[in-house]
Amino acid sequence: SIGGLTHPFCIRRYGLDGLWSLGIYQDPLKRAIQKIKYRWIKELAGDLVDILIEYWARNPPILLDQIKKSQGKDWVITSIPLHWSRKNWRGFNQAELLAKLLAKKLGLKYQELLKRKINTKTQVGLDSYSRRKNIKGAFSLTKPYTLNANILLIDDVWTTGATLKECAKVLKRARAKSVWALTLAR
Repeated sequence: SIGGLTHPFCIRRYGLDGLWSLGIYQDPLKRAIQKIKYRWIKELAGDLVDILIEYWARNPPILLDQIKKSQGKDWVITSIPLHWSRKNWRGFNQAELLAKLLAKKLGLKYQELLKRKINTKTQVGLDSYSRRKNIKGAFSLTKPYTLNANILLIDDVWTTGATLKECAKVLKRARAKSVWALTLAR
């Protein structure tokens, strides 16, 4: 819906409160994300976060208004985790890299709240049903939390939303006040 808020008829108890994406998953944004993710050109992450911040300066989304209203005090940025084996193989988590850079730029706290407890197969090439089934139950909290905070959940791409929705469910069950998702592309 307008401004990224979840449409009132679509709100779920353990669902996302909103989603904001920088752009559509097509070139040149698609190519930049693929270079970070598959060619390990991590420097591009900083450029993409700068573009995102610049866009927000010109067109502030509702999400930014909500963060400003609380002066960022009750907001935490976190990222979609990779399984430890994939992170070790790649050497980094692109979503975590983006989240840490964004947290620094916004003056917000980054915290690793989630872990991927199941080494799921890649979501690439799976249909919507298969993505939901593949990711179901794959995440847990890094330690027992009662969050009592607003969470900004970062990932690189929103395709069907299965991964972000599954993470939002874990965070909401830990009593997060709200969970917004932010992606580079959708």
